[in-house]
Amino acid sequence: MGFAVDTKIESDIVSEPNVVPLCDVLLVLLIIFMILTPLIKAGVDVDLPLALNTISMPENPEVVLAIQKDGTLWLNREKVTMENLQIMVEEAFLTASDNRLYLRAHGELEYGKIIDIALILKDAGVEIVGIITEVRTGGE
Repeated sequence: MGFAVDTKIESDIVSEPNVVPLCDVLLVLLIIFMILTPLIKAGVDVDLPLALNTISMPENPEVVLAIQKDGTLWLNREKVTMENLQIMVEEAFLTASDNRLYLRAHGELEYGKIIDIALILKDAGVEIVGIITEVRTGGE
C-alpha cells in the first residue's frame, strides 16, 4: 500500500482586502447625510417678524442672539440669562472675526425687553446689530 504525498500546496486564500462591502456602507451613509442635512434647522426656534425691505446677511453668522417669546435668551445655541449676557457676548466676540451681532427675536416680544437687551449689548461693546426677519411678500 503506497501513499502519494503532494508537496505542492495550492492556496485559495486571498490576502487582499475586500472593499466592496465597505463601499456599499459608505454610499448608504452618504445618501443618508445628503437627505438629512437640508432638514436640520440651525439655531433656536423663534417666530420671526415679517419685514418688507430686507438685505442679505451672511450664510452662517458667528454671533447670534435669539430671544424667544417667553424671554429666554440663547447666544449661539447656548442658553444665557440677563445677568450673564454681557460677559457671554464679550467672550463670543473674542473669537469672532465679524464684529456684528445678529438678533433673532420673536415677533410678539415686548419692546421693553428689546431695549433692556440693547443696553446690555451696548455695555458689552457691540456696535453693529443686525436684525433677522422673515421676508414679507407684497400681498401680506
